Amino acid sequence: MTVGIVGLGLIGGSFAKAYSQEGHTVLALDTDRSTLDFAIVSGAVSGELTVDNAARCALVLIAVNPEAACRVLETFAPHFGSKPVVIDCCGTKRRVCAAGFPLAQRWGFTYLGGHPMAGKHQSGFKYADAHLFKGAPMVIVPPVYDDIVLLGRVKELLEPAHFGRISVTTAEEHDEIIAFTSQMAHVISNAYIKSPTARKRKGFSAGSYRDLTRVAWLNPPMWAELFLENKDHLLNELDQLIASLGEYRAAIANDDLPQLTRLLDDGRRIKEEVDGR
Repeated sequence: MTVGIVGLGLIGGSFAKAYSQEGHTVLALDTDRSTLDFAIVSGAVSGELTVDNAARCALVLIAVNPEAACRVLETFAPHFGSKPVVIDCCGTKRRVCAAGFPLAQRWGFTYLGGHPMAGKHQSGFKYADAHLFKGAPMVIVPPVYDDIVLLGRVKELLEPAHFGRISVTTAEEHDEIIAFTSQMAHVISNAYIKSPTARKRKGFSAGSYRDLTRVAWLNPPMWAELFLENKDHLLNELDQLIASLGEYRAAIANDDLPQLTRLLDDGRRIKEEVDGR
């Protein structure tokens, strides 16, 4: 099949490599012409995706930030025709889905919101990996929650990426949960590493430090846009965390061993309830 990909960063580039390695034809578009040319020379991409050939695609993956994804949808919508399934891969869903669903209905193509739950701290096509999505979750936001035929078609189209699980949700629920599972982790990691003590940590750190700081190495413009896109849910999570941290601080400052023990045990118990031992 022919697959169209908009954006050849880490996510789009990894999709391009995954589909081309499985023998599919990949057409791509990127704002950086040199990136597109390199992707073509490397064999991951067969040619440029344009409004004139987009209707040839069975699948179009839009792997750019939400604002740019909305512009891409508006530009290509009149040219997709009825064949392609169009999936955006943005980290937030409400804004893009609000643009994509009406355009799909107006112009007669199939659109779903999507979020591949995979990545690494490096960005750009040179770090793209054909195996990036292997075993990873993929979240999709379909126009109709219980369209089994559509979901089966989407699962088949995404098979070359080898996702481990495909979850179905709404744009609102996605953004609420992702504020906790992904965005908060990046905020906390990025803030934590700013301690002056970080520069003295060598020889005193192991797995805990490594796990907590891994995602501090992020793409600032991309994550800043995603945070602001989802600020209502993210602020709610931050407020809850700040309140919890205040309880820990008060217990430590007051030498309140019973309270501190209770707080720690509450966290341990909730972790066990959520994720098991």
